[in-house]
Amino acid sequence: MVPTRDAPPQAVRRAGDQITVCLAREIREGERVFHGVNSPLPMVAIFLARRLHAPGCVLIEIAGSVNPRPRFMPRSTNDPELCHGAASLFSNADIYDLFARGGVDLAFLGGAQIDKRGRVNMSYIGDPASPKVRLPGGGGGAVIMPQAGRTVVWRTAHDRRIFVQEVDFATQAGSLCRVVTPLAILATRGGGLELESVHPGHTPEEVAGRTGFPLDLSGPVPRTPPPTREELAALEEIDPGGVRFSEFKAP
Repeated sequence: MVPTRDAPPQAVRRAGDQITVCLAREIREGERVFHGVNSPLPMVAIFLARRLHAPGCVLIEIAGSVNPRPRFMPRSTNDPELCHGAASLFSNADIYDLFARGGVDLAFLGGAQIDKRGRVNMSYIGDPASPKVRLPGGGGGAVIMPQAGRTVVWRTAHDRRIFVQEVDFATQAGSLCRVVTPLAILATRGGGLELESVHPGHTPEEVAGRTGFPLDLSGPVPRTPPPTREELAALEEIDPGGVRFSEFKAP
């Protein structure tokens, strides 16, 4: 049964579609791709890439399956539906062995704080003796991130609390190539994260003002290509229940 949804606000629809499409475009044909828990946007993005430009990519599901064929897009990335029609099933230990052997080309991971050096905090915010916020932890990210061929982080918000000069605790680091947000794409360059492109409807100055570390705006910044008609049509076919919007906070 396909999960139903109320129509999302237009701003959420634009951001959700743009982020999902940007994540899908990161996937190359034939790659082995992994996403972690609580990852609806990358989950939908991988199925989109398989539909459009990377049919031969191998999806390694945190739910414990390889190349599942779900009958509908579930809201949880741990849903048993993500084992339906799978080519194989595996244990949690198997996935860490695969990462250790260099067997995963691309991993999608989340992050509460991200700093200029590309380090990600999923542990706590504030004084470690008395933190303001206790976070859920890396869930294996400290093993996954340095051993993946590439790591892409996504966020459904973009502000100075997320993008900080220095994380309060470095839960995981290594292999970060891009961060995708509702405003822009940041990419790792020689000096750390910099602005790669700005999504339609936003400006480099807006992104810089909502980022807690300096960004180089000395040259022109490209505009992120918006979703194509083909991409939007495929998204609606794959995710008619709007799972890709579930990560956004209600207005």
